[in-house]
Amino acid sequence: MSNSDLRVLSYNVRALRDDPDAVARVINACDPDIVCLQEAPRLLGWRAKRRELDRATGMVPAISRRTGGLAILCRPGIEVRRIGHRVLRQYPAMHTRTLSMAALKIDGNPLLVGCTHLDLHPGARLHHAGEALDHLGAFAAENPGPYVLAADVNCPPDGSAWRLITAVMHDAAGEHPWGAADTFTSRRPRTRIDGVFTSGDVHVRRAGVPVDLADPDDMAAASDHRPVLADITLHGDT
Repeated sequence: MSNSDLRVLSYNVRALRDDPDAVARVINACDPDIVCLQEAPRLLGWRAKRRELDRATGMVPAISRRTGGLAILCRPGIEVRRIGHRVLRQYPAMHTRTLSMAALKIDGNPLLVGCTHLDLHPGARLHHAGEALDHLGAFAAENPGPYVLAADVNCPPDGSAWRLITAVMHDAAGEHPWGAADTFTSRRPRTRIDGVFTSGDVHVRRAGVPVDLADPDDMAAASDHRPVLADITLHGDT
């Protein structure tokens, strides 16, 4: 195995309700190998809307589930070895929250990818963060390798859910900042509530909002969130 340089994009696309063409342009400008979507379409016509985005970006779904509105997309040629989808604890009158996972192989190197969207309610958010970490850890135990978690955490880095995640994983943009930091809102970014987190033998070269790659006007038109892009290296055995 040899080292693999990859780009992982985390993006809350607000169900493609704003400007789907702008979403595709932002993704294409970032030239990612893996895209983790939060708030992928899940209501009327959701399959067609997701397929259109796949076609517009040339990405292939590793896992694309309706429940929870999550999807993990890959560039063609990445091997998908196993997938998993977990429904997190459900609270009355709150949205269903989930975790999607994919065990991938890239140039002979394993990588586990998780994607989640945590709740607005602080208590539910903290509980779901712990659940997601537990499920991802169990998935990694069954599919050994380093892993990344792409998340709309719905709280800033000083929030309890974010701190729970970074107690066991690395905050890619926090430790290797690049581009811009704040992800919400896209038109008036004032806070960082979206992140890419890593564990194991993953070297992060840089991570942040890709303002040097994607058109800021497209990011403002595409969704209420700005994406987070992480350039990483997987270290293979030589």
